[in-house]
Amino acid sequence: MALEQHRKILQVVGYQNSGKTTLMERLIREATARGLKVGTIKHHGHGGIPMSESKDSFRHEQAGAQVTAVEGDGTLRMSIHQNNWNLDDILAIYASFKTDIILIEGYKEEHFSKVVLLRTLEDQALLEKVSNIICVIYWPSYPLTKPLEYPTFSIHDTAQYMEFLMAEMRGKI
Repeated sequence: MALEQHRKILQVVGYQNSGKTTLMERLIREATARGLKVGTIKHHGHGGIPMSESKDSFRHEQAGAQVTAVEGDGTLRMSIHQNNWNLDDILAIYASFKTDIILIEGYKEEHFSKVVLLRTLEDQALLEKVSNIICVIYWPSYPLTKPLEYPTFSIHDTAQYMEFLMAEMRGKI
């Protein structure tokens, strides 16, 4: 896709309540503090049309994102409707915005670089389901019994994983 050549796209994936939105907020704040223009896209994975005032997309805005959207059940909450939205359709809309990076929350099946959040042992199955993992961030409730094949950070090592992710974002811009 042409958009990938001009902008960095980074996905944050994990199961429900794994900390995706909190990590997105941190990434948005840090990137904007470093002078990057950030756009975000959130996959509304709970089914149904997203509420007009989604708390997560509002949190993205409050963190400093220039463009935000939340998608669910064929509705992209920018009051734009069509039968079905896929990520390429949404990214085509974002191509007209002047952002340096697009952070995507969700869309596990897509092919962009991913940060994977693991909260429990059951979440480990996600490592087999997704592609292009650049790092894993795990909770104390995840039993890290052996090293993973990816850079791995504790959720409490914020400074370490933020520096890693900022370097990743800057390296592709």
